[in-house]
Amino acid sequence: MSLKPRIASPVALVPDLADPLQALGRALFASAEQSGIPKGTLYLVYLRVSQINGDSVCVELHSRNALQAGVTPERVTAVAAWRDSALFNEAERAALALGEAIARIADRPDPVPDEIYREAERHYEGQALATLIAGIATANFYNRLNVATRQIAGAN
Repeated sequence: MSLKPRIASPVALVPDLADPLQALGRALFASAEQSGIPKGTLYLVYLRVSQINGDSVCVELHSRNALQAGVTPERVTAVAAWRDSALFNEAERAALALGEAIARIADRPDPVPDEIYREAERHYEGQALATLIAGIATANFYNRLNVATRQIAGAN
C-alpha cells in the first residue's frame, strides 16, 4: 500500500462541509464542559475509537490532544489495553466500553448491550451521555472519511 492519500480529505473537498463539522466539534466540547465530562476523557475515547477503526490521522491527533489536555503519556499509551490497566477510573472505563461498542456495531447482534449502556448511564446522565454518544459517532464519521480515502498521519 502506498503511503499517499487516494484523494484530499473529503472535509476539504466537499463545499461547505468544514465549517459545520468544526461547529459540531465546538458544540460537543462546550456540552462536555457544561455536563462535566473531562476533555481528557473525550480524547481518550476518540483515540480508542480511532485505533479500532485504523485511522492514523485521528490516532495521532487525539493522542496529541489528550496529552495537551493533561492526560499522562502512560494513559495515552495504555488506552488500547484499558481493560487490563489500572490507569483508568470507572467513568473512563464506561466511556471507553461505550466507544468500543459503538465503533464495532456490526460485530454482534446487540451492538450496544444494555450492560454497557447502563454502565455508561451510571456515570454520564442526560446531556453528558448524549454528548458522549454524539462525540463517539462523530469520531467514527471522521474515521470513515479518513480510512476510505487513506489519509496518512503526518502526510500534510
